[in-house]
Amino acid sequence: MSRFSLSDQAFDRLNFLFVLFITLIIIYPLIFVISASISDPQAVNSGKMWLWPVDMTFDGFARVFQNDAIWIGYRNTIIYTVVGVLIHLFILLPSAYALSRKELMAKKLFLWFILFTMLFNGGLIPTYLVVKNLGMVNTMWSIVIPGVIGAWSVLVARTFFQQTIPDQLVEASKIDGASDFYLFMKVVLPLSMPIIAVMALFHAVALWNQYFNALIYLSDEHLFPLQLILRQILILNEVSADSAATAAGAAQSFSDQIKTASLVKYAVIIVSALPLLIVYPLLQRFFVKGVLIGSVKE
Repeated sequence: MSRFSLSDQAFDRLNFLFVLFITLIIIYPLIFVISASISDPQAVNSGKMWLWPVDMTFDGFARVFQNDAIWIGYRNTIIYTVVGVLIHLFILLPSAYALSRKELMAKKLFLWFILFTMLFNGGLIPTYLVVKNLGMVNTMWSIVIPGVIGAWSVLVARTFFQQTIPDQLVEASKIDGASDFYLFMKVVLPLSMPIIAVMALFHAVALWNQYFNALIYLSDEHLFPLQLILRQILILNEVSADSAATAAGAAQSFSDQIKTASLVKYAVIIVSALPLLIVYPLLQRFFVKGVLIGSVKE
């Protein structure tokens, strides 16, 4: 005799079908982009390729990696991401932990100042003038410093500390003679790996996909991040296709350029997204742990 009623079993089956449907919606575009990046563009445009590769070719990836600047872009983006995440955590964790403690004076005032930044922004021109006056234009810091911390991150981390670090633990540590710095470094941070991983990943994704600040603040190509380099490669291939289209007697060249431009478009997506797709599964256990921490335990 089943311990679940018929209605419970039906509900579980509906949940399974719903989750399966959502999973297919998420996975199909990923598989399609990967297959399209190594398939004949004519098969992609005609609908012949709808899931698995057809007439495999790696010309798109070859064209992307022919540009030596892409390795400079990878190097710069990795540096910007690592440095930016470290500065982000260095500022975020102490400030969020301090705001989570009841003994902090004027805590509500600080929270209102933080919430104020969620409602109002200085705008593009004032922000550019600030970055320029600070001497950060055409430097790495113009990518790393603006937006290094946000109100949403502070509030999420503060909530985590409030739910995870009980007042009894803090009081017991202080009774044992622990200073606030020792308590934060030796007790709080080891218990906060889930929120550290989540906040680091969110900020790393934002930095990895950053191109607008680079477009505004950077003019030295040796400082360009990966996204800006890939944007240039994509534009150059489209311009080449347009130029071939206007050339007299270049029908075959035009066809080849169109094929290459289509392949490059999908290859650029893979090149830019692949590192993040590799990192996400490695941090999955921290997301699961972050959901469980703070739940009622008996």
